[in-house]
Amino acid sequence: MSFTDADIEYLRSQRLARLGTVDADGQPDVVPVGFRLDGPYIYVPGYDITRTRKYRNVQNGHTKVALTIDDYVSVDPWTPRFLRIYGTADLVEWDGFGSPGPAIRITPTVSWSWNLDGQPYLGDSTTGRRSLGPQKTVHQPPAA
Repeated sequence: MSFTDADIEYLRSQRLARLGTVDADGQPDVVPVGFRLDGPYIYVPGYDITRTRKYRNVQNGHTKVALTIDDYVSVDPWTPRFLRIYGTADLVEWDGFGSPGPAIRITPTVSWSWNLDGQPYLGDSTTGRRSLGPQKTVHQPPAA
């Protein structure tokens, strides 16, 4: 399976995410990043990216990553939404938006989307109000 139409629409509507990588000592590092969805991959380019901790973490073989894209449709009523992605990263040359050059390419393995249709969150089902559970998607590796 791959991203749903709602996932793709949401990913294309957003430009900022948080990327989590891990260093050799197991220290997590989470940073805001720009990103683009292109086919089955998510690309994270960046200004002088080869000098960043996230790039070096992947370069040093720590290829498991997490990416979170989230926003608020409204705070009154409370209307958050998100897409969380686990995947593997590799380093590639990117010729997409911005300056061509090195980038981190993420191959999603599993993702969870929540409230991408932007409905107000009204609590859980025990109170009789609308409950929103995350939708899990297991991704298949892209064809070679």
